[in-house]
Amino acid sequence: MHLVHRGPRGLQVGRIVETEAYKGPQDLAAHSSRGRTPRTEVMFGPPGHAYVYFIYGFWHCLNVVTADHGVPHAVLLRAVEPVSGIDDSTHGPGLLCRAMHIDKSLNGADLTRSQLWIEQPDDYRKPRIARSTRIGVDYAGEWAKKPWRFFDRDSPYVSTVSPTVRKRALSKAVDRRL
Repeated sequence: MHLVHRGPRGLQVGRIVETEAYKGPQDLAAHSSRGRTPRTEVMFGPPGHAYVYFIYGFWHCLNVVTADHGVPHAVLLRAVEPVSGIDDSTHGPGLLCRAMHIDKSLNGADLTRSQLWIEQPDDYRKPRIARSTRIGVDYAGEWAKKPWRFFDRDSPYVSTVSPTVRKRALSKAVDRRL
């Protein structure tokens, strides 16, 4: 699927290549495990809305609310592969938001009809999906071991791809276009 933002830089499109699922409120890695708060209110709302939050005093992150109203499940978008209008790095949730100009002003946005949406591309190709445990949630005990991270195993834009492998893959892609 493509993440599309009509924002300050015009239309920006990225192919979603990495996600992580959060099944709150039981999931101790989910923000909703701490209960319903002003910060997490969007997660308890209807599915198909953006939950955007600010972490480490520096990064915004984008989640998609996925379950019925009142059930705070969400999927973090960890990385996108630039399709158009994106010039910066997108291989991590904070980098993705920075490159696509996604911030707290989009918290609660309806992802089916706002300036930020998800759509199936015309040139859809089925990716080879791999899965692993989530990243950066060791504090969540057994919940940290859930294999709820999903990624396109062929994309150099996945956050865990080494810089050397990413650079090599991207230079090959440029050579093929020339």
